[in-house]
Amino acid sequence: MRNDSRLSRMLHVLLHMARHDGPMTSEAIARMLGTNPVVVRRTMAGLRDAGYVRSEKGHGGGWAIIADLETVSLLDVHRAVGGPRIFAIGNEHPNPGCAVEKVVNAALEDVLRDAEALLIARLGKVSLAELARGFDAGCRAFVECPSD
Repeated sequence: MRNDSRLSRMLHVLLHMARHDGPMTSEAIARMLGTNPVVVRRTMAGLRDAGYVRSEKGHGGGWAIIADLETVSLLDVHRAVGGPRIFAIGNEHPNPGCAVEKVVNAALEDVLRDAEALLIARLGKVSLAELARGFDAGCRAFVECPSD
């Protein structure tokens, strides 16, 4: 099964945008992600609708981040880009009269509900600002490292 990478890809874009002077075009973002500008526009529309980015048409236009990085969480971005359900694992219900199936489904539902709640809580605690600080620290460390 293929992973849905919208969240990680859009976090990547948002961090670049946060450290980029001026707007970034859909074409530039698409080149960075190795995708089509139409896919970028479609995905970025969710971020725009959520109030995290703005788009400007014409010469010098493009996408720019307008959100306060401290207030936007990874969960906010996941929801804005229309990310899938957190877990695709589910129960089988072809024979609801089967006692074994009832026990298995109940156990899975409890475990998945707890795991999803934990993941959502953690995604909600990490801000874009936290990622940006990590990115900045990584850049400083790279510059300070002696080259071979």
